Amino acid sequence: MDYLRNGLQVLDDHGSVMPRRPVANRWILAIALLTALCVAGCQTSALGRRQFKMMSEEEMSQMGAAAFADISKQKPLSQEALTNAKVTCVANAITRILTGIDTQNNWEVRVFADDTPNAFALPGGKIGVNTGLLKVARTQGQLAAVIGHEITHVTQGHANERVSAEVAKNSALQVAAVVADASSPGWGQMVGLLGAGVEVGVMLPFGRKQETEADLVGLDLMAQAGFDPRESIALWQNMSKAGGGQPPEFLSTHPAYGTRMRELEQRMPSAMRLYEDAKAKGIAPRCY
Repeated sequence: MDYLRNGLQVLDDHGSVMPRRPVANRWILAIALLTALCVAGCQTSALGRRQFKMMSEEEMSQMGAAAFADISKQKPLSQEALTNAKVTCVANAITRILTGIDTQNNWEVRVFADDTPNAFALPGGKIGVNTGLLKVARTQGQLAAVIGHEITHVTQGHANERVSAEVAKNSALQVAAVVADASSPGWGQMVGLLGAGVEVGVMLPFGRKQETEADLVGLDLMAQAGFDPRESIALWQNMSKAGGGQPPEFLSTHPAYGTRMRELEQRMPSAMRLYEDAKAKGIAPRCY
C-alpha cells in the first residue's frame, strides 16, 4: 500500500515508502501559528515578564474611556473639596513622572462617594478612587502606594493582556461592538477585563504575577514621585487589619498580605534610592 504526503510518495534512504506523520504536521503548523502570533503581539514587561498583547493603545483607550463614562453615570461623585484635592494631588504627582507613551494620556481623576475602600485605573488615563479608601490609606504615601499600583496596571498593559487572551480564545468576540454598546451582554465581562469589574459588571481580579508587578513597579513610581516607599508597608498592614482574615494564598489570585509585604521589603532598598534621588531634585509633594 502506497502512503502519500501532499499527493507524493515519500521514500526513505533505502527507497521504501515512509508513512505519513500527520501529528507532526499539526505540531509544526501550531508552532508556526504561535510564532506568528508572538511576533505580532509578544512584548516584555518592566520586570522582564513575557506578555501577549494584541490590542492597540487606541483600542484600549477607547474601552477605558467607555467604561469610565459608564461608571461615572452609575456612581455619585464626591462633593468633598478637601478629599478631591488630596486624591488629585497624589495622582497628579505620580502621573507627572511617567515617561514614554504614558505621558500622552491626559490623566483624569474622579473621586466617588463610596465607602468601599477601592481604587482603579483604566487605559486611556482614567483614575477612580472611592472615598472609603482614605479610611485605610491614611497618609499621602499610603494613597500613593494604591494609586501607583493601579496606574502600573495601565502602564504595563495588564488589561491589554487579558482582553487579548479573551479575543484569542473567543474568536467570536467583537470588541468594537461591545465597547460601543454598554447594554451588550459582554459589556460587564469587558469592564472586568479592564480592571474595574468591582465597580460595575463582572469582578475579574488580575492574576498574581500582574498583582506583584503592580506592587513592585508601583513602589518605584511612588518613590520617583517623591513619596516615601516605606508607606506601602504601612498601607498593607492597614489593609490586613481592615480586611480581617484572608483565604489561603493558593486559593486566591491575589498574593497574601504577608507575601506582598515581604516582596515590597525586598525591593525597598532600590526604591529608597529612587526616593532619595527625587528629594535631591526637590520633588516633595505636600498633598496632605
